[in-house]
Amino acid sequence: MNKIKVILIDDHQIVRDGIKAAINVSENATVIGEASNEDELMVLLKEFKPDVMIMDISMPGSSGLEITKKISNKYKIIIFSAHTDAKTVINSLKAGAKGFLPKDVMREELLEAISYVNNGEDYISEDISKTVLINYVKTDDSYTHLKNTGLEALTKREVEILRHIAEGATYKEIADKLFISFRTVETHKTHIMQKLELKNLAELIKFAIKNKLIEV
Repeated sequence: MNKIKVILIDDHQIVRDGIKAAINVSENATVIGEASNEDELMVLLKEFKPDVMIMDISMPGSSGLEITKKISNKYKIIIFSAHTDAKTVINSLKAGAKGFLPKDVMREELLEAISYVNNGEDYISEDISKTVLINYVKTDDSYTHLKNTGLEALTKREVEILRHIAEGATYKEIADKLFISFRTVETHKTHIMQKLELKNLAELIKFAIKNKLIEV
């Protein structure tokens, strides 16, 4: 089995060393490069093609969120930050990050997040309350472009999957509950995002709230 190729972006060597040590003992992932800022990352990307990137937010020059906005259409990025308030998490998702982890995350969850994101799933740390995120999105007025309706464009199964994703269920949990495959869930989510013109998980949650698909 090919290992998941990971690039680390953090301006502290000691942090990168710790993440690299945790990843490289895994049978499923390996660190193929490290960068401390945007310039170093751009040089790396000319040589390497990572499956997943782990990105700090606070760095000299361009922030992790600024870099994520520039390259998230090409790469799967997990934001790795000491700041875990709801606003920071939501801004990370808006920037295009596929995942968010606090810097005190356990090794097992780090590896789990890498695997999930590599498979196309969004991943938010178990330590970050889904209720807090939902309540923040609920009161955030920057989603005025989202449709209040649009459910008629979705099949009954797509609405069901949309609800589960907005509530924080993983693809595997949804697949097991609905007796379908992981890939089928993934395909349904892609169709949902396309039909509703949603860009990220934050918009998906907001759509579900506006259409009363989840309790808040």
